[in-house]
Amino acid sequence: MRQLKGVVSDRGSTYAVSGCMAQDRAEVDDFLKTLKKDKKFARATHNTWAVLLRDGTPLKGDDGEAGAGQVILRMLERADLRDHVIVVTRWYGGKKLGGDRFRHVQDCVRLYLEDGAI
Repeated sequence: MRQLKGVVSDRGSTYAVSGCMAQDRAEVDDFLKTLKKDKKFARATHNTWAVLLRDGTPLKGDDGEAGAGQVILRMLERADLRDHVIVVTRWYGGKKLGGDRFRHVQDCVRLYLEDGAI
């Protein structure tokens, strides 16, 4: 598992991004379970995720942040990154971010992809 913590901070909300190889839904679920063993991530407001499987099957989860999983999935498709789940975690800071929240999700995924080691 790779993690980048404190990637974005805006109006009290803080973001992190995590990821690892995942070849099917069971491996995604195992990764989410492992991630949430860390109490900080378990208490996060949102753990949005997406994976593009080798056969082209898209899987995503918004965890209450409607549309965020699709943002991650689109970026995985553009990068043609398959069998790798990416989770963007948000701790809500008390102020609504509107559309900026999607830009923050993109920034987290972009940094994760640029950071290498995939």
